[in-house]
Amino acid sequence: MAETMIDVPGYKAGTWVLDPSHSEVTFSVRHMMISKVRGSFGVKSATIVAPENPLEARVEATVDASSIDTNDEGRDTHLRSADFFDVETYPTIEFRSTATRVEAGDLFVDGDLTMHGVTKPVSFELELGGFGVDPWGNYKAGATATTVVNREDFGLTWNAALETGGVLVGKDITITLDLQGSLEQS
Repeated sequence: MAETMIDVPGYKAGTWVLDPSHSEVTFSVRHMMISKVRGSFGVKSATIVAPENPLEARVEATVDASSIDTNDEGRDTHLRSADFFDVETYPTIEFRSTATRVEAGDLFVDGDLTMHGVTKPVSFELELGGFGVDPWGNYKAGATATTVVNREDFGLTWNAALETGGVLVGKDITITLDLQGSLEQS
């Protein structure tokens, strides 16, 4: 039976706005099937509308696809091209939540992820970091959310076969959101 209400110590209802200087969107993907390439994106915006019941919270977030950074400008240029993200045609990556749920004691945020013009349902496992007041009186919250998606499900299918077998780029991408937000003052 799904939980209909949870107690989250420090939780406050209201509208929460992302603090981009204390937040990041990172990813990792297998390279040549032997190592991982890691990178990040810049977050354009994120808002959480949080009613009294935390399980009714809704999230909307937008990422600037052209901001991809893997510490290799040549690779980043390729990732921005039509072979991958095609940022000229699809400049953003977006997430819209559809539900928040507890399963086996873990918290999940389900929603629709739109990337490369394709929208698919995903579930982020959410780890709350906590709540607190900064030196300027702003009420803050922190959380980490993680999911794994198959990039080919989003039309990101470019690859190259290796002489030794396998492929250059793995299918599964681990996406991690490390977020901090502020409760809007009323």
